[in-house]
Amino acid sequence: MFTEARMAKAEEILKKCGDRHWRLSAAESCTGGLFAALMTEVPGSSVVLGRSFVTYSNRAKREVLNVPAALLEQHGAVSEPVVEAMAQNLFDMTTAHLTIAVSGVAGPGGGSTEKPVGTVHMATATADGIVHIRQSFGDIGRREVRLATLDAGLDMLLHRLN
Repeated sequence: MFTEARMAKAEEILKKCGDRHWRLSAAESCTGGLFAALMTEVPGSSVVLGRSFVTYSNRAKREVLNVPAALLEQHGAVSEPVVEAMAQNLFDMTTAHLTIAVSGVAGPGGGSTEKPVGTVHMATATADGIVHIRQSFGDIGRREVRLATLDAGLDMLLHRLN
């Protein structure tokens, strides 16, 4: 699961954050803790990784990350406004300098016409603001969607750090 390529990206993210004296936090839904698990595979990650949360349910998103119920009802958990709120609220409530939030439809069911299986929204937040991306991985299998989300999130973090 944690390939050499993924480990190398995690090490690079942690090094870049460490060089800046930045802390990193994640709010994960469809990845179920994969970001935090990967980062903690790297020795010394505790210097950078502050807090991470698995907020899989809407209730967890509301209670842990203070995502407004109205936002969840209007847009759904897998949406740009919700992941942006997740990333920003995590940024505001922690000592992190960089946060990432992910929410998606991993499958095999649960998709819709507007949000088919494989749809994932991600957002990062820093003091400079929020960056959002939407990915459409397709119905490639639950595990594969989760790992593709991890890979895209690592790339997003690296891009934000460059």
